[in-house]
Amino acid sequence: MKGICFLSIGILLSACSAADMYSPGKEVSARLFAENGGLYYAVMFNGDTVIGPSPAGIVVDGDTLGKDVSLKLAGKEVIDEAYPVRGFHTEAVNQAVQYTYDIQSPKGAFRMQTRLYDDGFAFRYIVPGNGHRVVQGELTTFSPPRNLPVWFFERTNHWKLKSYAGEWLQTKADSLHCISPTCPVQGPPLLYELPQDKYMCITEAALYNYSGMRLKAKADASLQADFTEQENGFTVEGDIITPWRVVMLCDNLNELVNSDIITHLNPAPDPVLFADPSWIKPGRAVWSWWDGSKKEEYLDISYEKHLIDNAATLTYEYTLIDGGWETKWKDKWTQLCELCEYAANKNVKVFVWKHSGELIQPENDYEQMRLFLDSVKQAGAVGIKIDYMNGESKTLIDFDIRALQLCAERRLMVDFHGCQKPSGESGPYPNEITREGIRGLELNKMNEHIPGKHNVALVFTRCILNNADYTPVGFSNPGNTSWAHQLATAYLFTSPLLVIAEHTDTLLHHPVVASALPLIKTIPTVWDETLVLPQSRIAETAILARRCKDVWYVAILNGEQPKQITLSTEFLKEGLWTGFFVEDDPSRQKHINTAERPVQAGEFLTIRLNGNGGYVARFIK
Repeated sequence: MKGICFLSIGILLSACSAADMYSPGKEVSARLFAENGGLYYAVMFNGDTVIGPSPAGIVVDGDTLGKDVSLKLAGKEVIDEAYPVRGFHTEAVNQAVQYTYDIQSPKGAFRMQTRLYDDGFAFRYIVPGNGHRVVQGELTTFSPPRNLPVWFFERTNHWKLKSYAGEWLQTKADSLHCISPTCPVQGPPLLYELPQDKYMCITEAALYNYSGMRLKAKADASLQADFTEQENGFTVEGDIITPWRVVMLCDNLNELVNSDIITHLNPAPDPVLFADPSWIKPGRAVWSWWDGSKKEEYLDISYEKHLIDNAATLTYEYTLIDGGWETKWKDKWTQLCELCEYAANKNVKVFVWKHSGELIQPENDYEQMRLFLDSVKQAGAVGIKIDYMNGESKTLIDFDIRALQLCAERRLMVDFHGCQKPSGESGPYPNEITREGIRGLELNKMNEHIPGKHNVALVFTRCILNNADYTPVGFSNPGNTSWAHQLATAYLFTSPLLVIAEHTDTLLHHPVVASALPLIKTIPTVWDETLVLPQSRIAETAILARRCKDVWYVAILNGEQPKQITLSTEFLKEGLWTGFFVEDDPSRQKHINTAERPVQAGEFLTIRLNGNGGYVARFIK
């Protein structure tokens, strides 16, 4: 389990008007300073300014903390630890320098805590106090250089910031304030392309007991922290500890995808709730919604048993019973118990769907939710999919965390849908097995077909935050993408609970799709190693080499333009391997070509990709 090792450094506590800070390798540096009556910070990456002088501070009970300030260094610690993680790789190495400053302001005192990593900078505010206190907002601003390319997600209606299900697009930093037809407020993460193929991502980590942060873009390219509650603010009891405001800084796409900063900034799992986490098991799930939600047999018990039979044939670990089961089944708990018992005999476990509106009742410590979870557990299910939070107000964040705690007490896993982006919650609450907050494949069923370039961009934007429940693989409704592209999404998007969209009968019995069964049946959901290969470009081509135990995979998502690439297999290190390949058919979108042949480590592969195409290869020693 994660346990941070702090190595304290003796310091002289003294008042100052400016303080310089450095990461362990000095690749990232920052400055905190008081100037013209305000508190400011700036961030440098390899000597170049990436966040110019930007205001810092917080507004509590009508008092602005961050004006007419003085600051004093109160502590400095070196963090050096390693701990297990789940998703892109198996171990995270956390090395940082943490600085704590006492900030004096006429309206009150508070602390500002910073952490500097060689791949990022983060800070948060700590405001001591008692009783109910209202946070009206923050002065927090991010001031990146003007004219930088920036990636953001767009959806031209109010759902954009409720569900985080927007299409990933690029604009210039100066245009971010006016690019969206709804308002200038954007949702994190925002990904900036820095000079020399470097990258900067702005987001938040450790969102607990607070409202989720959005970013209001301005004409000068700066971003002002913005909150769901707006003028009324939100109430916090006792000490106020904000989430970390995070600036990830990476030399290349491989570092970006493999960064663990968001996890580093979260606390360790609760040692009581997760003393024995063996019940938390990543895996693949079948799902009836994609193909059956408009059919008469949808959610019929015999239909669900058929899906379980197919899950067993596919060697998938779970089935997900989606919305409507409680109203369609006359004796829902007896029938759920019957289905769970049937599934257990097939070595398959059950998740069930629930509308959050029926659970967000905090009276008597969420008694309504506790009773429902007791019934789910008693019936034999192992997880719950909670849907339609549609926001990130403090009320909703408090609900999310209490749901995770109550589910952990009952050894239930959680899949959040209709929710905001991750901020590392699966670190302290590993029973959060996945979450949406992504423009996923279900949009294809809503006639908002997802273009291939969006999927390519996802690998380097939303998906770097982990837990991306895109519900991949939709051969029967692929939009403008190829079938190889659809298969590749399951290998490039990381979700410890991988809910496969396509109907199991199609996977098992369609004469073309079934030719890819060696890959469909062995999709990993967590990885021991992930490498972003050099030909990758955001929205153009995403190429990952990923290892699960002793087996390597290469998966490619291509954007709009057909291309041919030459790929080295040097990641295989040495020896002769058996390669199994699923490739685009050059003449047909809804078709794939498969092949199997020996591959020598280091051999170069020539791969032809259709526009919006894809590719998956598996290598066994």
